[in-house]
Amino acid sequence: MKRKFFTNLSLLLLLNLLIKPFWIFGIDRTVQNVVGAEEYGLYFSLFNFSLLLNMLLDLGITNYNNRNIAQHNQLLSKSLSNIVGLKLLLAILYAVVTIVAGFFIGYDWRQFQILLFLILNQFIASFILYLRSNLSGLHYFKTDSFISVLDRALMILICSVLLWGGITNTDFRIEWFVYAQTVAYVLTMLITLVIVYNKAELLSLNFDRRYFLATLKKSYPYALLALLMVFYYRVDSVMLERLLPDGKVQAGIYAQGFRVLDAAAMFAFLFAVLLLPIFSRMIKQKESVNQLTLFSFLLLIVPVLGVTFASYFYRVELIDLLYHQHVEISSSIFGVLILCFIGISFGYIFGTLLTANGNLRELNMLAAGGVAINIILNLILIPKYFALGSAIASLITQSIVAITQVIIAKRIFKFNINIKRIAILSLFVAGVFAIAKLSIHVDLFWMYKFVGIIVLSLILAFVFRLINLKVLYNLFKNGE
Repeated sequence: MKRKFFTNLSLLLLLNLLIKPFWIFGIDRTVQNVVGAEEYGLYFSLFNFSLLLNMLLDLGITNYNNRNIAQHNQLLSKSLSNIVGLKLLLAILYAVVTIVAGFFIGYDWRQFQILLFLILNQFIASFILYLRSNLSGLHYFKTDSFISVLDRALMILICSVLLWGGITNTDFRIEWFVYAQTVAYVLTMLITLVIVYNKAELLSLNFDRRYFLATLKKSYPYALLALLMVFYYRVDSVMLERLLPDGKVQAGIYAQGFRVLDAAAMFAFLFAVLLLPIFSRMIKQKESVNQLTLFSFLLLIVPVLGVTFASYFYRVELIDLLYHQHVEISSSIFGVLILCFIGISFGYIFGTLLTANGNLRELNMLAAGGVAINIILNLILIPKYFALGSAIASLITQSIVAITQVIIAKRIFKFNINIKRIAILSLFVAGVFAIAKLSIHVDLFWMYKFVGIIVLSLILAFVFRLINLKVLYNLFKNGE
């Protein structure tokens, strides 16, 4: 299983490294700069608002289905025939509830026009994720890897034409950005549907009420978890936009710092994408997950610490490179937000393990606590510190959730506490921090020093034997 995880992770990371950095820093960043903080802040707050009720689109079906298909491959055709119909009904429910919620919040006509397309985009994106859960559940990881970057590749093509193709005589509008996402999602959905259809037997669209209720009964804990996690991860910009007189501008400033964190978190999320079906099958077959948990954790945390400390110490330079407005305050916000990357990465390992094991009650209680902490902190900190207050609230929330997930996982899986390994990891963290801090005094261009911190952190990991090159070589070559 470690070989399957490592080889497929390598492919997934390679594809995402080829596509997503250009999307995030080439397209999304350019759109932010072209339309300005206020316009992008409008879009960013509406996008996050559409995500808050995204749970209604899925009700935990995707994560439940991923785990279920990984453990029972023979159920693919029956599951697909019934769940497609259920997803269509949930789309109607999601659209109605989101529109009504937007009406009570007080969105104007232009905001509603953008929100309607964002609702459509959320449905299509959710449907793509459901289709992909069947592929990953069957362990077709290579196919799923290519599909995972297809929508972004199409958006890069479309947005590049709109931004630099010279086909229009008017300035780029934020609405075009939303429309480009719609076209890319539709094309990706159609391609993925054809691939999944070919993996299944004869299919028919069923609206079986009993099947729907039975599925929802099993999946609702996953739905609740998804809802709570989205709330404490995405509610900040919505609260900024609603609580402050210049809320759209503050949300736009927050978005500049958040975008880099979100980009980094995408790569950490790839670990969870592969680990959920692998952990699920191992637990089903009563195999020990201890070695894979430690292996995946070390493989993730080593680059995460390098990127986090490099980003923190060169936050001003990084934000100044990416954006044209509000650089000083955005860099301060980013400096706080990037520290969340460590806690988020812990969650993608230990939270995924607990999900695969079915410990939804513990995870939901923890996530509910995270939501309460985040909202209370935002209400206290936003009026005083504006967007920076939201960043501080996020860091506190993510840290508490991450530490608690590790404690729960240790209790359930009875992980041994290896004092020597903890001491070595602590020395590694201190070493990477020292390298990053001392690099400030080196007379080199900051980008060279940024990359150097990451490279030296990897070398330090080999020195401390947190990552063993011989083990990786044997794993890749022989599966040993």
